[in-house]
Amino acid sequence: MQREHHPNAQSREWAVQFLYQCEIEKLFFFSANHFDRFASDFGVEREHTAYFRRLVEGIFDNLSVLNEKIEAVSENWTLARMPVIDRCVLRLAAYELLFTDTPKKVVINEAIELAKKYSTENSGAFVNGILDKLAQK
Repeated sequence: MQREHHPNAQSREWAVQFLYQCEIEKLFFFSANHFDRFASDFGVEREHTAYFRRLVEGIFDNLSVLNEKIEAVSENWTLARMPVIDRCVLRLAAYELLFTDTPKKVVINEAIELAKKYSTENSGAFVNGILDKLAQK
């Protein structure tokens, strides 16, 4: 069954890739130059740019809050112990759960799909467990 690829789903995918690149480069703040270069290098279509940018700016603007909320529901897991991609997916989903009106089910399902696509075979279940707890709070 082919999943419908919603424009916001594509923006989320780019957001995870951008966050991953920032993690690897130890860039823990939003940089417009870095964003513009990424968007250009990855061929981000103009209609996706606004939502993609809103996501990553929001994540960086609220990074300490997101980290606290994720760790508060992550039993025996610090963010530092998590695979980098899982950390990026969780921050994206936590941002959407806490700061947008995107339906919780959509946020969680998209996050699980991203974790399955880009991380380990156990990441979908791991991300689901943390986000379920976060969504209930």
